[in-house]
Amino acid sequence: MSNQPDSPNPAQRLVRRVIATRPVAWTLARTMHHIDAATFRASGGRASASTFFTGLPILTLTTTGAKSGEPRLVTLVGIPDGERLILIASNWGQAAHPAWYHNLKANPTATVTIRGATQAYSARELSGTERETAWARAVALYPGYAGYAARTGGRMIPVMMLERSAD
Repeated sequence: MSNQPDSPNPAQRLVRRVIATRPVAWTLARTMHHIDAATFRASGGRASASTFFTGLPILTLTTTGAKSGEPRLVTLVGIPDGERLILIASNWGQAAHPAWYHNLKANPTATVTIRGATQAYSARELSGTERETAWARAVALYPGYAGYAARTGGRMIPVMMLERSAD
């Protein structure tokens, strides 16, 4: 994943505004992961519907289920930060944290697939100034995160940092 500046086309900017609205976010929270998972499988991990429509940097995160111990895959926005990746546990602005967040808290080792390449990472939750800096970077990339934060019912949205594991 690169640190290239975000440059969505006009259609992608419009889609980003639409998906941040409450009814669309509610619908996508229940459907988009299925669509992206299918697209990732069909493309060998090189493409996602979300990237095509939004221009956002989408990745596939594989965690270990906190309760089941089974592999769990989810497509997410992965915000580049040098060799690291920032993940925002917004859960589309819902009141509960997403399952992948609980999985990473219980088992911080994960794999990430970006454009067909898979790499091992270790996750940690950010706090304080480090969290605020990463949050600001995320909102600059996708302003919809600010809207999600306003709809969480007071839930502080966790910010996770993924750092590459040693080979």
